[in-house]
Amino acid sequence: MKPLKRLVANRRVLLLCVVFSGLLVLMTIRVLPGMGSGPADWTVSPERKKLVSERVRAVLGGQCRPSWTRQNLMTQLPGDCSATEPFLWEDVPLPESLFLYPAPFGMLGHRREVEDILKQLPNAASSSPLQKKSGECRRCVVVGNGGILTGLGLGPLIDSFDIVIRLNSGPLGEFSGDVGRRTTLRMSYPEGTPVHWDDQDPNLVFVALAYKGVDISWISAMINKQTVSLWDWIFFWKKVPDQIPFGPDRVRLLNPLVIRETAFHLLKYPPPTWNLFGWNKMVPTIGVTALNLASLLCDEVSLVGFGYDLSQKGAPLHYYDRLPMSAMAAEKSHDVNRETELLRRLVCAGAVTDLTGGILDGEQRRRQQQRHGQKAGKPRCEFSS
Repeated sequence: MKPLKRLVANRRVLLLCVVFSGLLVLMTIRVLPGMGSGPADWTVSPERKKLVSERVRAVLGGQCRPSWTRQNLMTQLPGDCSATEPFLWEDVPLPESLFLYPAPFGMLGHRREVEDILKQLPNAASSSPLQKKSGECRRCVVVGNGGILTGLGLGPLIDSFDIVIRLNSGPLGEFSGDVGRRTTLRMSYPEGTPVHWDDQDPNLVFVALAYKGVDISWISAMINKQTVSLWDWIFFWKKVPDQIPFGPDRVRLLNPLVIRETAFHLLKYPPPTWNLFGWNKMVPTIGVTALNLASLLCDEVSLVGFGYDLSQKGAPLHYYDRLPMSAMAAEKSHDVNRETELLRRLVCAGAVTDLTGGILDGEQRRRQQQRHGQKAGKPRCEFSS
């Protein structure tokens, strides 16, 4: 019997090793999409640099329009979305609708964990750099990580906005001349969070997103200065930080209803459904979600570093690495085409301002200018319903 028991035990160990090895392979494939050839040498003409700079200065020097972006978004959102809280608070009752769906559209199955996290975070009435003063009209800029920022030298102008929102681990440091030094909000989920922080803004607020159940466990571990369990670690597709360099007073938990609005109403995705293999769901990128969040915090929203011009395969995908634009062909997690169409509609409607011009790609601008005899930089937008 002993040899038989050893054989069964060895088979179990072998099975675990095979499963674990498979997970590592999948993680490696996910972490290194599109690796191979780097982008072509990228230069920005003085004319383009001047044009973009003038566009940003015009926005900053213009008359701020109260509630402008949110009012425009509300034409595509249900009326009850006007009162959406951007974050979850301990002293604000959690609506039951929050627990209808799993992360990222809700907190189904994690009520107790969420309540425990919120007990350690500031409440809605606490003093915060995000609190809006009476009569104040604020401008947000959402800084995407697109390579289109490279060489534009927009850093000082980006820092001039009232609120600067950065995404995931987009670094500053040597890139600050193009992307700025200030960070009011840094939005991220565990795998996207910086392992090494170079944000120096003393008022920085970290906005944590939960895309899956273990993300909630990670947020709790970071707040409590604890280690993520080995079981939870298996479900992360790349290395996650062991700690964050600030206390709970500078952490906010994003309200999943912001992501739900973005997915169901702005991108028109169907609500998630359950089958034998889990939840079928379409998830918006953090960039489009940040735009919706910004509409709740600021009156006017501008975007920089957004837009993927897939026709320029050798262009830099990000401002901070050597991945070429062609690497986007491997992207399967998000519907980039649908998001691009949404962003174009919002820019064309004037709801948001695309300061770096990556959303209405160059070819589309050229065609529209030829058709309508427009001056460069002022495309007329025509899209089918």
